[in-house]
Amino acid sequence: MKKVLSLSKKVIPLVIGVFFINLSYQNTTPEDRISIIKYIQNADYFFVFLSAFFGILSHISRAVRWQYLLEPLGYRPKTINSILAVLIGYFSNLGIPRSGELLRATTMNRYENIPFHKGFGTVIVERVIDLALLMLCILLALVLQHDLIADYLSLENLNFYQMFISVIILILGVILFRKFFLQSTHPFTNKIKHFFQGIWEGMMSIKHIKNKGLFITHTIFIWLMYILMFWVVKFSIPETISLEMNAIIPAFVVGGLSISATNGGVGIYPYSVSLVLIAFGISKESSLAFGWISWTCQTLMLVTFGAMAFFALPLVNHQK
Repeated sequence: MKKVLSLSKKVIPLVIGVFFINLSYQNTTPEDRISIIKYIQNADYFFVFLSAFFGILSHISRAVRWQYLLEPLGYRPKTINSILAVLIGYFSNLGIPRSGELLRATTMNRYENIPFHKGFGTVIVERVIDLALLMLCILLALVLQHDLIADYLSLENLNFYQMFISVIILILGVILFRKFFLQSTHPFTNKIKHFFQGIWEGMMSIKHIKNKGLFITHTIFIWLMYILMFWVVKFSIPETISLEMNAIIPAFVVGGLSISATNGGVGIYPYSVSLVLIAFGISKESSLAFGWISWTCQTLMLVTFGAMAFFALPLVNHQK
């Protein structure tokens, strides 16, 4: 059963990605596909490389910010190890979604002697912060283009009564589960409690950050780089140069939401971004080209630097 679940986590995202690649193919004529390829071939790759540069800056900033979370726990990892661990984590996510978070904590445990559960707790904090920033971007997109984002998220079809009941049941379940574990004295449950206690300690490290100002600055910088990484691609295609922020932000949000559906957003990312850009009067061919250029740039950057990080990490730490 475990093998089936593990295999499904790898296969289902890929199937979704293949489905959207096929959907993009079916929704374009041979002439459209030729036109898309020409857009990609004739793109101004200076701006594509600039996009990758912004992406690298965001990952370096994330690694430095991570150190601020680890410091209150009594750990001062090398900056180069933090950067390499972050790059390896993103590279891993391309193969198995959400595996990168585990691999980051495992890497720091191996090379910096940071307990896995504590390191993983700090990664959870990062993801919560990322989720909060993504929510802010969604709110901004809703302000700029409410109808467009609402249709994409299918907000009109949500049953809020059912959502409310589900949240209540979830909260009650967590309370009962927590009560059971606190009262249990079984050795196995004690090990689990110790593990989650370490995760909680890692998560609470955010309360004791010394350089809160720098932590916030890095957080803003990371997301500014994300937006710039997406925005600058518009200059690579003549037809998308005129796009303004009221179009870029909704497309950025939709693309960001689609990434979690498949391995790194393969298939679904270009298709979703193109749907938004088409709504702003951009042709189907150039909007799909924009999506594929943006996705390919991000993916190749992570593959290149992630693979380099895998080789560099043991070399940098050769004494260990």
